[in-house]
Amino acid sequence: MKRVLVAFGVAAAVTALGFGLTGAQSMVKYGDCLITGAMGKFKITPAVAGQLTVATNLPSPGFYNGDSPELVKSGVEYCMAANIAHRAGLEKLVVKNVAWDGLVAGQTKNFDLALSQISITDERKKVVEFSTPYFSSDIGVMVRKGTVLNATTIKTAKVGVQQGTTGEKFAREVLKIKNLKVFPDTPGMFVALQAKQVDVAMTDTSIVLSQAKTSSGKFQVIGQYKTGESYGGLFPKGNKNNPTIDNMMKDMLKDGTVGKLIGQYLSKEWGVDPLKITYFKP
Repeated sequence: MKRVLVAFGVAAAVTALGFGLTGAQSMVKYGDCLITGAMGKFKITPAVAGQLTVATNLPSPGFYNGDSPELVKSGVEYCMAANIAHRAGLEKLVVKNVAWDGLVAGQTKNFDLALSQISITDERKKVVEFSTPYFSSDIGVMVRKGTVLNATTIKTAKVGVQQGTTGEKFAREVLKIKNLKVFPDTPGMFVALQAKQVDVAMTDTSIVLSQAKTSSGKFQVIGQYKTGESYGGLFPKGNKNNPTIDNMMKDMLKDGTVGKLIGQYLSKEWGVDPLKITYFKP
């Protein structure tokens, strides 16, 4: 599904541009987002007339800051969607909270794109399409504060994963975890970790770092696994807008917008450099 930072090819652009990403600033406000580029540079026919509909699976702090669609006003992926709406000349952005397993299975309808820390996989490509990658992803290992585990003892611990994610597949097929508990969503998995029903919550490093930061010291991320995977925007298969939205995302990577959003929201949200977290060997 998701994980550690580094926006592709934007580090130098961000350094050069700093906070001075101006472009043709929109008169339209999309929450608290930094908006760059030219309004209406690209043309699409949206799923719902007059608005961009972005699907996601909440909560997702740092990527969507707010626990319900109505409360989200900022975050990396929300503001990426805002910039896409701006470039498409659409004055309204609507967040659609959807079920994760249905989204990656290609069952979600009536949306323009999904931004939800979705790892690009060959299996998923059979039923959906993906944009250019915009974020590197690894799998993080989160435990209750004070729990002592390592790369060896994790394999005999009670491990929680989210259904339908690359984290579940990694735990089953690579780590071959025997005592695996599968949850339909991340909140349920984190509650189970707190209740000592599982010893480990294993999902994208980005997600567990956000959860650990907001847990008031109850949780800690003790390690991560390198996967070589990346996040991409998910599109309905065969939609004629897909190439145009992908070009918008390439535009945002090239001009440094994505890199600036990552620096603005995730560094603050996580409070830690993800590259300094120990990498376990499977």
